[in-house]
Amino acid sequence: MVLAGFSKEYRDVGSFHDQVGQNGEGAAMPPNVQPRASATHPPSTPSSFVLRADSDEDLIHCDTKLKCVLVGDGAVGKTSLVVSYTTNGYPVQYVPTAFDNYSVVIRVDEKPIKLQICDTAGQDDFDSLRPLCYPQTDVFLLCFSVVSPTSFHNVLEKWLPEIRRHNPKTPILLIGTQCDLRTDVNVLIDLSKHEERPICEEEASMRASRINAVGYIECSALTQHNLKEVFDAVILTGLEYTKPPKSSKSLRRRLSRKEKIPPPPKRAQDTKPKKKGALWKKLCCIPT
Repeated sequence: MVLAGFSKEYRDVGSFHDQVGQNGEGAAMPPNVQPRASATHPPSTPSSFVLRADSDEDLIHCDTKLKCVLVGDGAVGKTSLVVSYTTNGYPVQYVPTAFDNYSVVIRVDEKPIKLQICDTAGQDDFDSLRPLCYPQTDVFLLCFSVVSPTSFHNVLEKWLPEIRRHNPKTPILLIGTQCDLRTDVNVLIDLSKHEERPICEEEASMRASRINAVGYIECSALTQHNLKEVFDAVILTGLEYTKPPKSSKSLRRRLSRKEKIPPPPKRAQDTKPKKKGALWKKLCCIPT
C-alpha cells in the first residue's frame, strides 16, 4: 500500500459491521449479498475513530459532514467495496449500479461526523447524470481494477478530466480494486489472450503521482485486504482538506506516509498582489 501506514491508532478503527453486529442495528443486508461465514477483521480496539450505525441523537449533533464519491469504470468493484465495508458481506452477482447512497456516523475524538458514501455508475450511459452527485464532494475515490488495463487507462483518459471539470480542487484517492485476482490463474490466462497483464503496484503509484492524487491504495472487497485503510484514508483526507489550516496541523502530523498531503490552496485574498500606494488605487479605479 503506497498511502503508507497510519499509526496503530488509526489502523485499529472499528468497522461499521464490527459495531452493529452485537445489537442488530444498522443497514440491512441487501438481497444479492452473501454474508461471510466469519469476519476477516480482527476485533476492534480503542481508537479515536469509531464507525457505527446512524442514530437520531448522533445526526442531530453532527456538525461535520464528509461526502465521498466513488467513480470508475463499470464492474471494477466499487459497489462490492462499499457493501463489504458496511455489511461484511459480498455481492453474489453483478448488478450494474445506477446511484446508491450509504451513510454512517463516525466518532472522531468523541465528536460525531456523518460520512456519506455515494456509489456511482461507471457506464457511458450515465455520463450526463453522474456529475449531479459531485457538488459538495470532499473526497473522490477514483477506482480501477488491477486486472483490467482498460479501467486503468481510463483513469487518465476519462475519469480525471471528468472530475477536474466539475471539482478542480477536490482531493482524489486512487484505489486499485480486486487485488486478490492478480494471481488468479484463469484471470491471467484471459489477460494473456489479449497480450495484457495485471497492473503492478509501482505502475499504479506512478499514475497516482501523475494525477496529483493524495495517495494510492490497493484493496480487495472479497478478502477485505486494506479495506479499512481505504476508508481511514477517506476520513483523514476529508478532515485535512475541510478543516482550517491551524486546526488541521495535528491531523497532518498523524499521517506517517512519505508524501504528505499538500496544504489546502490559498484563499483568493492571500494571493492578491500587495497594494502599492497611489498606483494601485489608480489601477483599481480605471473605468470599464
